[in-house]
Amino acid sequence: MEFFQRGTAGATLRVYIDHERGITLDDCTAVSHQLSGVLDVEDPLPGHYDLEISSPGLDRPLVFSEHFARFAGHRIRIRLAEKLEGRRKLDGLLQGCEDGLVVLESEGRRWEVPFESIESARLVPEF
Repeated sequence: MEFFQRGTAGATLRVYIDHERGITLDDCTAVSHQLSGVLDVEDPLPGHYDLEISSPGLDRPLVFSEHFARFAGHRIRIRLAEKLEGRRKLDGLLQGCEDGLVVLESEGRRWEVPFESIESARLVPEF
């Protein structure tokens, strides 16, 4: 996933990298060096810009159904576009994604949330 922003302080090309085992500072450094070389040679973006390499973070957003399957067993926080049984926010243990439904355990019960009704979802960091 890449983002290019031009602002008053200059332009930034932000690239997010991810891996099942997680991302380290060394991973970001390696990608930065490799990508910098390619960008210098190909020069696809006009003018000066800063290159930022980052991971999605501990509280990473869950956007695709594959994310909900991958992070089953983790705590998540969901914000719904519309109320479901009187609730717009749910916080619980992600069980997975089944037939277009995101399944989580919250407050002692099982919630089945239609994927398309999710406005945003994030992992809840556990320390």
